Amino acid sequence: MKKILTLALALTMALSLAACGSSGSTSASTGGSSAAASSSETTAVTTVEAGKLHMATNAAFPPYEMTTDNGGFEGIDVEIAEAIADKLGLELVVDDMDFNSVITAVQQGSSDIAMAGLTVNEERKQNVDFTVSYATGVQVVIVKEGSDITLDNLGDQMIGTQESTTGYIYCSDEFGEDHVIAYTNGATAVQSLLAGSVDCVVIDNEPAKAFVEANQGLAILDTEYAVEDYAIGVSKENNALLEAVDAALQELIADGTVQSIIDKYITAE
Repeated sequence: MKKILTLALALTMALSLAACGSSGSTSASTGGSSAAASSSETTAVTTVEAGKLHMATNAAFPPYEMTTDNGGFEGIDVEIAEAIADKLGLELVVDDMDFNSVITAVQQGSSDIAMAGLTVNEERKQNVDFTVSYATGVQVVIVKEGSDITLDNLGDQMIGTQESTTGYIYCSDEFGEDHVIAYTNGATAVQSLLAGSVDCVVIDNEPAKAFVEANQGLAILDTEYAVEDYAIGVSKENNALLEAVDAALQELIADGTVQSIIDKYITAE
């Protein structure tokens, strides 16, 4: 059952908030929570677990979300979500799941926010509300080295994508579903490319670079396939939480925290 968590935000004193709740079956993120106030207004928000902010993600999307050797989570989205949770006086909990379940988890109330390199598009806007954008994503094409594949002949290829991603949506809309194979995650799609089951993989640029670095014999086409915005999804039934998360995110963008986190994982070329 959802519990009401009231965040009392004061101008001259730090927020004091008792974190109660159970450990559940989900995994906590890398750190605890602090009690920094995110605005000067008093805001009442509902979370799925008192004292916690549950983040639905697919932790197979480096450098935005990935697992650590000790079973924890790290990445751009994880650190931004943790900074937001800190501002709201909450402890971040990472709910790792298949990508196609991330929005559903927020809709059904098992997670508070969806943050998984999540692109804003009209279809997703029908299911969740979004915060302001915090990063720009670029869809690129991974091919085998020496391939003659270009964007001009992409429709003649068998394309691998991660299921439910915008890469899948774009390619199936443009070239037809019979030219696209959807995989549970990007890593599986890349292994299928190496095995010859698909001719190329369309995926976000940063994960693409990580996959190419980890797998010899692959390359990324120079031309971008699509450019899009990443944002945080929140239930349409929880406007108070949306406003609180959005306000905290905007503060983190304004003070440079978001950019510093991105720069930590993505080196300027």
